[in-house]
Amino acid sequence: MDGWERIFAVAGAALALTAVALGAFGAHALQTRLDERALEIFETGVRYQTSHALALILLAALLPRLHTGLGIGSGIAFLLGILVFSGSLYLLVGTGISRWGAVTPIGGTAFLIGWLLLILAVLRG
Repeated sequence: MDGWERIFAVAGAALALTAVALGAFGAHALQTRLDERALEIFETGVRYQTSHALALILLAALLPRLHTGLGIGSGIAFLLGILVFSGSLYLLVGTGISRWGAVTPIGGTAFLIGWLLLILAVLRG
C-alpha cells in the first residue's frame, strides 16, 4: 500500500480513532454540561465522522481497482466533508456561535460529491 491508498487508510483510521474518543467525551464529559439539542448536534458530528472515516478505509482498499482520479477525488471530498461538516458542528457546540451551522451544508455537499465520485470511480474502474 502506497501513495493515496496509504494516506486514505491512515487518515480514515486516525479519524475513526478520534471519533471514538469524541463520542466517549460527549457521552461522559459533555452529557452534564450541554443541553439535549447541543448533545444531539455533537453526536451528529461524531456519527458522520465515523461513517466517512470508515468510507476512507474502504476506499483505500478499493483504490487499486477504481478509476484513480475519481477515486482520489472521492477520498479528498470525504476528508473535506469530515473537516467541514463535523468540524463546524463541534465548533457550533463548543463555542455557542450559531453561525457555524451555516458552514455545515458545505461539508454535507462535500460528502455528496465524495459518494458521487466513488460511484463514477467504480463504474469507470
